[in-house]
Amino acid sequence: MAPRLDFSDWWAKDTRKGTPVVVKMENPNYSVVEIEGPDSAFRPVERSRGRKNAKQVTWVLLLKAHRAVGCLTWLATVFWSLLGSIKKRLSFTHPLGSERLGRDRWLFSAIKLFLAVSLLILGFEIVAYLRGWHYFENHIPTSTLEIQSLLHLVYVGWLGLRADYIAPLIKALSKFCIVLFLIQSVDRLILCLGCFWIKYKKIMPRFDEEPFGDDDAEGCGYVYPMVLVQIPMCNEREVYEQSISAVCQLDWPKDRILVQVLDDSNDESIQQLIKAEVNKWSQKGVNIIYRHRLVRTGYKAGNLKSAMSCDYVEAYEFVAIFDADFQPNPDFLKLTVPHFKDNPELGLVQARWTFVNKDENLLTRLQNINLCFHFEVEQQVSGVFLNFFGFNGTAGVWRIKALEESGGWLERTTVEDMDIAVRAHLHGWKFIYLNDVKVLCEVPESYEAYKKQQHRWHSGPMQLFRLCLGSILTSKIAIWKKANLILLFFLLRKLILPFYSFTLFCIILPLTMFVPEAELPVWVICYIPVFMSFLNLLPSPKSFPFIVPYLLFENTMSVTKFNAMVSGLFQLGSSYEWIVTKKAGRSSESDLLSITEKETLDKRSQLLRGVSDSELLELNQLEEQKQRKPVKKTNKIFHKELALAFLLLTAAVRSLLAAQGVHFYFLLFQGVTFLLVGLDLIGEQMS
Repeated sequence: MAPRLDFSDWWAKDTRKGTPVVVKMENPNYSVVEIEGPDSAFRPVERSRGRKNAKQVTWVLLLKAHRAVGCLTWLATVFWSLLGSIKKRLSFTHPLGSERLGRDRWLFSAIKLFLAVSLLILGFEIVAYLRGWHYFENHIPTSTLEIQSLLHLVYVGWLGLRADYIAPLIKALSKFCIVLFLIQSVDRLILCLGCFWIKYKKIMPRFDEEPFGDDDAEGCGYVYPMVLVQIPMCNEREVYEQSISAVCQLDWPKDRILVQVLDDSNDESIQQLIKAEVNKWSQKGVNIIYRHRLVRTGYKAGNLKSAMSCDYVEAYEFVAIFDADFQPNPDFLKLTVPHFKDNPELGLVQARWTFVNKDENLLTRLQNINLCFHFEVEQQVSGVFLNFFGFNGTAGVWRIKALEESGGWLERTTVEDMDIAVRAHLHGWKFIYLNDVKVLCEVPESYEAYKKQQHRWHSGPMQLFRLCLGSILTSKIAIWKKANLILLFFLLRKLILPFYSFTLFCIILPLTMFVPEAELPVWVICYIPVFMSFLNLLPSPKSFPFIVPYLLFENTMSVTKFNAMVSGLFQLGSSYEWIVTKKAGRSSESDLLSITEKETLDKRSQLLRGVSDSELLELNQLEEQKQRKPVKKTNKIFHKELALAFLLLTAAVRSLLAAQGVHFYFLLFQGVTFLLVGLDLIGEQMS
């Protein structure tokens, strides 16, 4: 309070003598009222005046409600947009656009049966839960007085059957898969440590800086070895032009190189386009020829075998192979062929792949993670410490003598590249991997194309393993090399990986939700998989934000890889099915576009010089076909992925009843991932 002055009484007396006055202003929000004395202005304020009135509270509540409604509206808008995009995507779905199961129906039938049993058990246990039978506890009623009804009796019998017979089998299978999981994890960790050692010691294959000499003119081409370049292709309308263009610009003496375009296309219009492209480069002075087989047997292996049987091949010492979507740099041969000099035991020099469309969509980003680890870690470590790895089928240079001594190209599997690499290794040839020599290519942009590619890549090795196991055991190579081929190269990385990945995370984990006595520990379904995904992401650090989608998608792909592995191992269904991976034909760099624009002006004058009117009309039709826009195709429905999605979501509901947090979230997100993949909502849909 304010201090009292000596003349306060006098002041108060004088003020009381006056007439009370009330002054009101025009603004009704303000007013001046009578003050009887100075003490009245400093009296304590009443508590009621310090409280908010009802109108203020109402406005605060309305403001908070408005914010909440706005947030809900935003979430609803996002959800509605997502549903709209899904509906728009599914609007292209046609009944004939579903996945053809064929002879691989056995896995889909098994998953459907598993799903039906899971739904039945889930309904049964929900009823038991609602009746309070404590089915998550270990107490099993034994006295007849505790049995409430016939249904309760059946449920008690199920508990006994589950604990005494089903749980021990699941525990044994889960322990076996966990052991395989840990072995594969240790192998992956050792590969990463080997890669770190290579980086730390800067170990890499090298050759003399000037292997051909500075004063060697192009006319003195005898210094350069004879190199044959092969481009196998089949109906590659989107990419044939850029691959032929890149190969024809390789920096090598023209009289020491021959380009073979090995066209297996069954579409006559594509054949005419490729012929025109070959003629264009031939008129520019490039030593290039076009080959087309009348009898198209053996797929790519048959195509390469037919090309190597030509008489003129005997004059060449090395052969470089590029698939139709690969675009080597002009200095590719000068960075690879010199490694063969003064190294007679070297049979193969393999370059690394890089991807022009790796950032096109989520599917291409996830593929880039896997392939970066394969090249940066697996192949580099195997090349440095073992001098052996699987040939990638393209972007490599072979010594023709090594191919001939190993038996040449064989048509017995769909992985002819791995087949020739294993046979060459058994004959004592060494391999070199060059991580710093990169060749641009494409990865599949649609899930349908990617799935077919992965099926071929995982069924072929098992088919090859059956065929070459005897040759490995009877070969004259060292025992540790035999062990590396059988245990690591084939069994661990080609068989065990898809087996435990599918069995553990897609079969055993949902089973343990209905058989809680065999529950998997959290470190198996969470900690170790996240750590292994972290290791896989090390070669591509920009992909770390995609670690969770990568983990979920790899588990989703396990059904395709497991199916392919079983088909190849037991010769089922589509183990010998070869489907050309569809390409988008994206330009690699701006230099290809500038080259194309530069050649547009004189292109027709060079091609059309001296042609007749009928030939001119035919060339005009080919030009129109080349400019044809891609057409959207119908969505695919993948049955096995959808069935597994519903199975995992059913198991998620069961884990929710048991209040298992980590298991519930893992099953929920994994089930949603299977659902999105099964509805073909990942990747592009361009044909």
